[in-house]
Amino acid sequence: MQFAHFAHVWGKKNMTANQRYDQLWRELKLCDSLGFDQSFCVEHHFRPDESWMPAPMLYAVAAGIQTKNLRPGSMGAIVPLHHPVRLVEEIAVVDQMLGGRLEVGLVAGIARDYFGPFNGDFENRREKLKEFVRFLKAAYDAPGKFDFDGPTIRQKNFGLAVKPVQRPYPPMWIETRDPETLEFCAREGVDAGYFFFFSRKAARPRYTKFVADCKAAGWSRKPRVAYCTLVYVDETDAKAQTVARKHFGDAYRGFFPAAKDADELRRHQLEHAQNFRLRGEPSAAEIVENLLDANWLMENDLVLAGSPETVTRKLREWAEFGVFNTFFGEFNFAELEEVDLMRSIKLFGEKVIPALRDFEPF
Repeated sequence: MQFAHFAHVWGKKNMTANQRYDQLWRELKLCDSLGFDQSFCVEHHFRPDESWMPAPMLYAVAAGIQTKNLRPGSMGAIVPLHHPVRLVEEIAVVDQMLGGRLEVGLVAGIARDYFGPFNGDFENRREKLKEFVRFLKAAYDAPGKFDFDGPTIRQKNFGLAVKPVQRPYPPMWIETRDPETLEFCAREGVDAGYFFFFSRKAARPRYTKFVADCKAAGWSRKPRVAYCTLVYVDETDAKAQTVARKHFGDAYRGFFPAAKDADELRRHQLEHAQNFRLRGEPSAAEIVENLLDANWLMENDLVLAGSPETVTRKLREWAEFGVFNTFFGEFNFAELEEVDLMRSIKLFGEKVIPALRDFEPF
């Protein structure tokens, strides 16, 4: 298995943005010393009460400067919000700056509110994502200038000043549970992953098929399938669960619009849940309805809190059933104290990673 530090880079009540980023670099330095494989951040916009990370390529450069071996990247860059030429240039330059350590996570985007200020095309976002993957591969693979004639990306006699270190292109990921997009990933050699909003039971058949499709497409290696959730590790189960219970319920408060009281917040939750039901995802709807209930999240095994032994055991079981071989752990959430945060990361790196490093879930 592989292991990544995952960060929404949540805003903190008693920190400036600069202080929050400094804390992030302390986390990544520790992860680097402990043998974590990757670090990833989101791309979120316009919510000072939520994430403070609108620029994943800047994150990757800064994370690379702070570390030596860990492979930083986006998870993911919201492709329809970027000019494709600018993004393909930035990816190449960042990979050069990192000496070939960049991981390229791409997403279509799910938050409609992000698209307006960028004049982004929300309705055709998946098609734009797929087109960009093909454009990136063509741009990096071409020996010189080339033509690209896609539905929205059209370039004549186009060439890059700088290409990435990793050839033919840096490894790509698309975080998706969409069956059609997963089929695209299998054809195009793109790794995949999912967030705990999508239950492991619902994910199992889709990612079992994805792994089989990758094999049928002739992949020379196993695909990487990532699973992302909150994790807190402490010396004992009792201590871990006591600390985590204080913060798990507030971890994803920012996923809902600002509310003046508990009743309005609950209405927002139910509206989001209904959207998932209309999409035919009842398990995701149930998770969203209970997203701010720490006890419910823990009782339903959607978040990880325990001793190194318990976290190791659960991750092994989850990975095998949920068909994932890369774990994206979100260690820093809500108002978790830094001393607890760093102890959690240290125990995970010293105890959990070595115990699961050679485990092959599929």
